[in-house]
Amino acid sequence: MKDRTLLMIPGPIEFEPDVLQALGAPTTSHVSPDFIDVFGQALERMRKVFQAPSGQPFVLSGSGTLAMDCAGANLIEPGDRALVLSTGVFGDRFEDLLGRYGAEVTVLRFPLGETVDFNQVKSELDRSSYKVVTATHVDTSTAVRVDPQQFGELGRQFGVLTILDGVCSVAGEKLHQEEWGIDVVLTASQKAIGVPPGLALLVVSKPAIEAWRERKAPARSYYADWEKWLPIMEAYEERRPSYFGTPAVNLICALNISLGQILDEGLDERISRHCQLGKASRAAFAALGLGTVPTAAEHSANTLSAPRYPDGVTGADLLPKIRAAGAILAGGLHPAIQSEYFRIGHMGATKAGDLLAAIGAVETGLKQSGYDFELGIGVGAAQRVIAAC
Repeated sequence: MKDRTLLMIPGPIEFEPDVLQALGAPTTSHVSPDFIDVFGQALERMRKVFQAPSGQPFVLSGSGTLAMDCAGANLIEPGDRALVLSTGVFGDRFEDLLGRYGAEVTVLRFPLGETVDFNQVKSELDRSSYKVVTATHVDTSTAVRVDPQQFGELGRQFGVLTILDGVCSVAGEKLHQEEWGIDVVLTASQKAIGVPPGLALLVVSKPAIEAWRERKAPARSYYADWEKWLPIMEAYEERRPSYFGTPAVNLICALNISLGQILDEGLDERISRHCQLGKASRAAFAALGLGTVPTAAEHSANTLSAPRYPDGVTGADLLPKIRAAGAILAGGLHPAIQSEYFRIGHMGATKAGDLLAAIGAVETGLKQSGYDFELGIGVGAAQRVIAAC
């Protein structure tokens, strides 16, 4: 009997068997020839997945928050001006983070559930000069998606460095880092990249590396300093041993396998699959009469959904029932509406059958919570979307 509940939170996600097998393999030396080759290949594959052929990849042991910190620590010096575009909790994090490194931070917070208004951003960039502007491609707290192409284009237009938090988007949402002129794209291993938690991943443009080299003083973070890590990344890619801090050997082996799987699937096909899952999920919750935190499908993420609880149903009642029916979902995260919605992840290795099973578990939980609806209507709506794609 299968003794496992389907994990459908917005990270960590379900992982492919070959990725998990790499974690259980005997750990080798971080300077053994076999591992050096694996690490070098992973760095090369990152460029392809991020679509940044001349970008500089970094792989550090840590979380997505470390990846954010790494960008801020290396690109901000005291007195630099930074513009933060926020569509949720993770956008807000940049305000505190950049301020820790001495930035003078201006925040444009957009209404809850709305995406970035780039006309407003352009007006702000016309009015004031900034060194850095940040955005969150998909904010995991709201499931709101931002257009990264417009973001990169504005950065180029105004000569400002762009930092895109792609923790919940890279390898699941459309992204052409170099073509669109985005200077730093950062993510974490445990979401659409498809590797268990523990790796902070960044790809940095040549202009951003040049800006870092022009710093007046070393980065204030010792661990996150590119001065420490750039020679390591260059050495591994050149298939030479090097050392600053011990890398997460098994996780990097798993990363290389997952990146290979992503490229084998094909980036266009993978993004299309995530788009299908997003549409199917939104169709299911609409059929069930549930609102969502994003106010329009056009800026709803394809990697997760954030449906609102129906009247009379609470998360404390519903989520355990959904879990008992076979799927683990996440509660709300945004403090302003935390008790009003829940979140379902559908990214990475998630297939249509996984989503349909999770929606079926949601229907079971809703029915057991006393919500009145036609059983099967959500699953049916999702199936119709999937069948039509």
